[in-house]
Amino acid sequence: MPRAPTEPQELLGGLVRLHILHHAVEGALYGHWMIEELRRHGYRISPGTLYPMLHALERKGYLKSRVQGAGPHARRLYRATRKGRQALDVAKERVRELFGELIERKRSR
Repeated sequence: MPRAPTEPQELLGGLVRLHILHHAVEGALYGHWMIEELRRHGYRISPGTLYPMLHALERKGYLKSRVQGAGPHARRLYRATRKGRQALDVAKERVRELFGELIERKRSR
């Protein structure tokens, strides 16, 4: 999905965080993989944007990380915490409700 030149980045940041939590619930992820996964969904996100998001989600208790490997091949893997899983469950309900409203409004016009 090509990105419009005027996409509101602050709004899309919330969607990116939901993508991160979704995948971190499914299994451990690392930054480069997440950048590629987001690219498959039409997001163009740089490491300079993603890594601060990952660190903030970890600081807030939604993610937990550990380093795998050593030296130049070391990776920081992120997984969702219980708090992250609960937050994602709440967010899914809100997104479902909003999506329904957006679709219904479009159909009724």
